[in-house]
Amino acid sequence: MIDAIELQVIAGALRAACQEMGVVLIRSAHSSNIKERRDASTALFDPYGEMVMQAEHIPVHLGAMPAAVAAVRSEDHSPGVSWILNDPFAGGTHLPDITVITPVFDEDGELLGFAASRAHHADVGGVLPGSMPADSTSLREEGVVIPPQRLDERALVELTSQMRQPRERRADLRAQLAANRAGAQRLGELAGRLGRARLREATAAVLDYSERRTRACLAALPDGERHAEDVLEAPDGDLVLRLSARVRGETLLLDFAGSAAQHSGNLNCPLSVTVSACLFAVRVLTDPDIPASAGAYRPLEVRVPEGSLLNARPGAAVAAGNVETSSRIADLVLSAFGRAQGQGTMNNLTLGDERFSYYETLGGGQGACPDADGPSGVHVAMSNTLNTPIEALERDFPLRVLEYSLRRGSGGGGRRRGGDGVVRELEALREMSFSLIAERRRHRPKGAEGGECGLSGRDLLDGRPLPGKATGVLAAGQRLRIETPGGGGYGHG
Repeated sequence: MIDAIELQVIAGALRAACQEMGVVLIRSAHSSNIKERRDASTALFDPYGEMVMQAEHIPVHLGAMPAAVAAVRSEDHSPGVSWILNDPFAGGTHLPDITVITPVFDEDGELLGFAASRAHHADVGGVLPGSMPADSTSLREEGVVIPPQRLDERALVELTSQMRQPRERRADLRAQLAANRAGAQRLGELAGRLGRARLREATAAVLDYSERRTRACLAALPDGERHAEDVLEAPDGDLVLRLSARVRGETLLLDFAGSAAQHSGNLNCPLSVTVSACLFAVRVLTDPDIPASAGAYRPLEVRVPEGSLLNARPGAAVAAGNVETSSRIADLVLSAFGRAQGQGTMNNLTLGDERFSYYETLGGGQGACPDADGPSGVHVAMSNTLNTPIEALERDFPLRVLEYSLRRGSGGGGRRRGGDGVVRELEALREMSFSLIAERRRHRPKGAEGGECGLSGRDLLDGRPLPGKATGVLAAGQRLRIETPGGGGYGHG
């Protein structure tokens, strides 16, 4: 029997181990996307593939990472042999997110669990530098598809040789391996202090504790069925998403029946991404102090029609599904429970040529709450990354930052104002390709309880408007300006 004090100590040790994994990964990485923006996540799993703890990193990574561990759990594992994958239909999300999984063994050779890390790599091949084409229609256009396989030196070289800047890709993958070794070491030390049986009892207790607290939070919500509807801005028209959210006692059912069918573009989601967005929303609706483990999600059921935009079939393009559709799913769930919407987009920008690949997401306004204005200029919902500092951007890439500021007045009005978006204007110092994948350019983020909508986003090339999903070439001296959406307000002003 694990008492309350021991439970908190062990949960804290697991959380610290995951955070240490993240520090190792970020400080060891070479690409600015990981070392500056911190677009990476880490977690620990038990031998049965259940997530026992995660660091507070990227929601869209972490909620989908159990599918990655499930994809390799039944393989023959041995000490020192890690696994790699990015296939969205075999444990991944979209292709730039590469997951490395390392089994952890004790001194007797018994499996203790798994250490896992996921990082968004600045390039994984495909038709465009940065591997985030706005107009892709198949998975192959988006980069190298890595089915679950052993990660040894041969695989490392073979895979990265198909990507741009292969030396940087190899360095970042080795940083992921180093992070996993740190997690494995800490898990092994816990087993050494507690004993293997006691460790399994303790991790099971953490899962059960998370479940109990989540059930208690859901039980505090009024029973009943809530509905929400929203759209994604595909180039050929709006795609409708629908949600029915039913609270019954200590459980929550999220049903997306009636949502748009799988699309010919890249706004499609594998099921793991849809579930990930739902898990994030549940965490917001309950209590963020609940240990972030698989137990917290046991009271949740997610139903998504196969072949829909939110549960696409293998082979579908998914580059934007992971970043933009996931944001809209979180919006749907939170809107159903009366929350004002944040910017609802990651404002994805990739720039590059054969010598460099640069990717960033841009922050915006968050929705207001009943008791507080929405924060401004933050990476909200499924992103949770930092920005790339101007100094690092101009040092490492042929770019000049002309403006980086808050977009004053872009948040919706109300008793509580929505947060403001940002303005980011870049000048190309030599010719390069660009790809922009963004949402909330035709539709504004909604307020709640009478609050006003935030302003929609806007993108300009040398002062001329661009669509929210665009690819092209920047000549030296051309300027790309991105104005991100503001958050919705709350309550009548």
